[in-house]
Amino acid sequence: MGSTILGFGHFVPEQRITNAMLEAQLGLQAGWIERRTGIVERRWASEHETLSDFAVAAGAMALEQSGVEPEAIALLVLATSTPDHLLPPTAPLVAHRLGLGGAGAIDMAGACAGFLYALTFADAFARTHGAPVLVIAGNLLSRRIDFGERDSAVIFGDAAGAIVLGPTSRTTAGVQGVTLESDGAHYDLIKIPAGGSKVPFTDGMAASETKMRMRDGRTIFRRAVEIAARTSFAAVEMAGLEMDEVDHWVPHQANARIIAASQARLELDDACLITSVREFGNSSAATIPLTMSLNSGRFKRGEQLLLTAVGAGLTGGAVLFEL
Repeated sequence: MGSTILGFGHFVPEQRITNAMLEAQLGLQAGWIERRTGIVERRWASEHETLSDFAVAAGAMALEQSGVEPEAIALLVLATSTPDHLLPPTAPLVAHRLGLGGAGAIDMAGACAGFLYALTFADAFARTHGAPVLVIAGNLLSRRIDFGERDSAVIFGDAAGAIVLGPTSRTTAGVQGVTLESDGAHYDLIKIPAGGSKVPFTDGMAASETKMRMRDGRTIFRRAVEIAARTSFAAVEMAGLEMDEVDHWVPHQANARIIAASQARLELDDACLITSVREFGNSSAATIPLTMSLNSGRFKRGEQLLLTAVGAGLTGGAVLFEL
């Protein structure tokens, strides 16, 4: 048994944050952000929007497109680094709001690579249990921005993307090659200092301790490109394919420079690349399913789809998926 994508969904908030707005706030020259990142604008949540709101909207769209009844979903996997609460997990609430009945529901914290881990898990579940799985990835990173750190403050946005993955008799469909990798030696390159068990919240704690920090951008860039290239070649080889047989490449939308450097390593044609970073920025795990949903009309059954991501931890990998 194989697995196949039955429906795509996504959600982005209405609030557009342009480069001009951020450049004025941060005292940057006009055009600085686009030259450095390739991003022109990003979306930020309103004060009253929550991660579960995003996930429900994206999940509902994917369910409607798939034609699968909510109560038929056996499992919901929610990839996020910004859940509604540290405890309880957000996935059971999303499952309830979507009417999934008693379906299993779990949060998966894999930073920018979270969707790849969730997809790998969902593919195995759909094949083993012969039942459809709803995979959602979403983040509200605007609430974790440290405006004292301009390099990271300008790239992050809020979004959610979703797919419904179901079993199919096409044995070659679904995940055909996957390589997941971590690099704990660079564990603290991207982090939120406080809020975990190591540095718990305390009275009088500075708000900056709960914001995202990125240390040593050059090392992040270098390791992201290295891991993306190595795992992509390995996943494609595992599938028994050559890189020139890849029909579509959807990388994590970190920034345009990382995408371009990774593309050069992989020697993929521009026609293969599918990107949304210019209009929506970096929403961590949400970027791959968001980009897939926005461009779902380009996909045809039997095509080979390469997905790559690297994020905090460091954790990353690549998936070769036959549509």
